[in-house]
Amino acid sequence: MIKKFNDIMSALRAGTYAPIYILCGEEPYYIDRVFEFIAANALDEMAREFDQQVLYGRDLQGADISPVIGAARGFAMMGGRKVLLVREAQAIKKWEALAAYLDNLMPQTVLVICYNGKPDKRQGVWKKAADHQQVVWLQSDKLRDYEVEKWINAYIADLNSQSQGQQLKIDPRIAPILADYLGTDLSAIVGALQKLIDGRPDGVNVIDTALVERNIGISKDYNIIELQTALINGDVARANRITQYFAGSKDHPMVREMAPLFTFFSNLLMYHYLPDKSQATVARELGINPYFVKDYQAAARRYPAGKVFLIMGYLRETDARLKGINNPSAKDADLWKELIFKIMH
Repeated sequence: MIKKFNDIMSALRAGTYAPIYILCGEEPYYIDRVFEFIAANALDEMAREFDQQVLYGRDLQGADISPVIGAARGFAMMGGRKVLLVREAQAIKKWEALAAYLDNLMPQTVLVICYNGKPDKRQGVWKKAADHQQVVWLQSDKLRDYEVEKWINAYIADLNSQSQGQQLKIDPRIAPILADYLGTDLSAIVGALQKLIDGRPDGVNVIDTALVERNIGISKDYNIIELQTALINGDVARANRITQYFAGSKDHPMVREMAPLFTFFSNLLMYHYLPDKSQATVARELGINPYFVKDYQAAARRYPAGKVFLIMGYLRETDARLKGINNPSAKDADLWKELIFKIMH
């Protein structure tokens, strides 16, 4: 049965374990969290010595799941639960034994299969597993770029919901800055957030841009949000300073920085045609934090819809030139300077 990560973790924290977990997908973060929780909590320390085993698909003779299923059918040496954790299951080629095991699961065994990638559900064994009521199936897909900001804010909210102490507050600008800098790698994002949390001075519960600069190394003055602010305010000099900083930094490749700009101006075009421009409606329709609605209000005054259409064209043209189309020699610094000029004039 296909389940969501939060539902799986809630059941595990309540001490409810399923006979089989299929943890698959291209985003390792959720797979690792479920794996680590079961490995650390399904058995006590003494029982883990006897009744918990970690196996790797690449090490199974004949790339066959049969030895794992044979172990799953056995009884626990300590008389309680047995836990079998299989890593790199995508290396396994023969799954017939799992298909047979699904017909007669051992209730005292917890079998965890971590599969990097997407099993083909058209194959009988995977279709059978995904539909099985006693199998927990987690599909861990990578986030899309536009989903990262919401994920960061939801992560902080989840930490707050579990905390009995001081509640964390995050400057609304932090999520898009981290999303732009770190991309969609959830492990890197969580690592950065933990650095920020641990790096706060005593008694401080706010994560702000100064904290980000001090602990992550992302400049509070030279980042994508500051560039967007310069464009909104018509500050050509500031926009050029930021883009020249980007051009000289390996941490700000132009091809990556173009993506949030494209999103911003795409949203601005949508904003122009919204019949209801109240804060709540704009935030909902554009899928943005209400904090940023004021930016679209200001940008709309500077860039009418016709100009935004042109800007979208400039962004597409620049993206093509970054990929070598009609661009034999221009450097990022030159492309940035030309793009900013076209946007702001």
